[in-house]
Amino acid sequence: MDVLVLTHAWRPLRRISWQLAFQWIFAGRAEVIETYPDRTVNSARRAWPMPSIVRFLRRVRRRLRPRRITFNRRNVWLRDRGRCQYCDQRVASDAFTYDHIVPRSRGGDTSWGNIVVACLPCNQYKADLTPEEAGMRLRRTPVRPRALPDRAATDLRWRAGMPTSWRDYLGTVAWWTDALE
Repeated sequence: MDVLVLTHAWRPLRRISWQLAFQWIFAGRAEVIETYPDRTVNSARRAWPMPSIVRFLRRVRRRLRPRRITFNRRNVWLRDRGRCQYCDQRVASDAFTYDHIVPRSRGGDTSWGNIVVACLPCNQYKADLTPEEAGMRLRRTPVRPRALPDRAATDLRWRAGMPTSWRDYLGTVAWWTDALE
């Protein structure tokens, strides 16, 4: 279960795991704003309602130095803007496949320069070939990104399946991040 984190000024910041939320609550860094009505966290002697929304009690300082972007599935999907790099079809973040441009069986590594997002049909068609051998063309050459689209703007848009208690807080994200007309 995810927990929505608000800044001390009640602006949505990000989503975290319930375990991290409990660490912040017990350390006195955050307070519980809302809980899931049907979920609890149990210990040997006590049960706590599972938080749905927490808020930092003090201002959180942002890191000034840009962090190095780590290689993982989510960041590859963000770098390629959720599109198959062969057919340019939009692929859901939970339904895409990695594709090794140079197949691992031919010495290709799993790195920023050798991995792209591919839809399942394109990945199966390419199989254990290079794009040239399969007669496919890459839309963009894969590189290590210097920056990714704002995760808060991506993760904090209201979508079906999110707890209804989040709706009141997520409505402000568009106000802060969308272009003015």
